[in-house]
Amino acid sequence: MDTIERIKQQISENPVLLYMKGSPKLPSCGFSSQASQALISCNEKFAYVDILQNPDIRAELPIYADWPTFPQLWVDGELVGGCDIIIEMFQQGELQTLLTETTAKYSSAEENSAE
Repeated sequence: MDTIERIKQQISENPVLLYMKGSPKLPSCGFSSQASQALISCNEKFAYVDILQNPDIRAELPIYADWPTFPQLWVDGELVGGCDIIIEMFQQGELQTLLTETTAKYSSAEENSAE
């Protein structure tokens, strides 16, 4: 699987996905730290990819996303944005709503498909 295919698969399989430097518990840059803290504060599950451990994704994702910097937040298959946008949305209460609705949508879809 090439890198773009891996990126597409990660985005499609994870309703809330943060591409960041480091991990939420051990971020490797201030912007990734701020973004992951905002997501953690929303109390919803999210996945992450450490781009420092995945240099191919680090190189290809900015081209695929047409977004040059990290972190990058993807929700429901769509690029939300980077640190500034994440923080602004969090401060306005929009991020919490988006994550809650997305998580609920996917958990109810999982419940329905289990029947």
